[in-house]
Amino acid sequence: MSQLLAVMFDGVAFGMLLFLISVGLSVTLGMMNFTNLAHGAFAMVGGYVTFALASLAGWPFLATLPVAFLATMAIAAVFERLLFRYIYETGELNQVLFTIGFVFTASATAAYVFGTVHQSVDMPAVLTGFIELGEIKLPSYRLFLVAIALVITVGVVYGLEHTRFGAMVRASVDNQKVARGLGLNVNRIFALTFALGSGLAGLGGALAIEVLGLDPSFGFHILVLVLIVVALGGLGSVWGSFVAALCLGVFDVGGKYFVPELGSFLIYLFMVALLFFRPQGLFGKR
Repeated sequence: MSQLLAVMFDGVAFGMLLFLISVGLSVTLGMMNFTNLAHGAFAMVGGYVTFALASLAGWPFLATLPVAFLATMAIAAVFERLLFRYIYETGELNQVLFTIGFVFTASATAAYVFGTVHQSVDMPAVLTGFIELGEIKLPSYRLFLVAIALVITVGVVYGLEHTRFGAMVRASVDNQKVARGLGLNVNRIFALTFALGSGLAGLGGALAIEVLGLDPSFGFHILVLVLIVVALGGLGSVWGSFVAALCLGVFDVGGKYFVPELGSFLIYLFMVALLFFRPQGLFGKR
């Protein structure tokens, strides 16, 4: 039983990591109706910011996390203003082609600057040990991931549902003409929403180094899982992404541990089964 609980907890922690990376895409794709496949590239940017600061500049790992968030947010804001803004109304196909091309470009740039090898960072001692609960040993870093994910979930939900900014975002999405008529700067609201979502991806990418490693193909590898989380959770539903990421994490880790011959196939089986009965996702309305 203790072994089962330990494996399940690892699955929960992996699910929380997926949520941290995918929550920004849930907002931009679900609320802005923008098919942003470049989301994985911004997660990679956050990872390399943390790697550069921690491994090359000698910063403490925890101190790099807010910088990874803010740096990715700033970079995303620049690209949103220069590039992405002009494809919001061009249709899904153009959005897919442009954003996946952005991922290829970002991957090539990372390979040129940092090389193609897997990178890692040194964890502080407080995050490298275990916390014992009875007969169960829980990795400190996994507990840290779960705690951060819960805090961000509450913050994002509160920000979208109970603040003036959240109301402006929902109004801009529902009817841009009316929102502009009421004096809202829709372009600025979309830019800030895009930057915040990408910043959360960057934070998730920084936290993922310890679990998934980091290389120039990171943006492609994580993109599939992130899209599954958003699709299963339902467009625009933060809680849906949270529950979907939790389920995927448990299925993935539990499947690899208890049924290793199936590997990651269980998460795709779970996705097909769920979308067959609920095409709109767990909490999606469309």
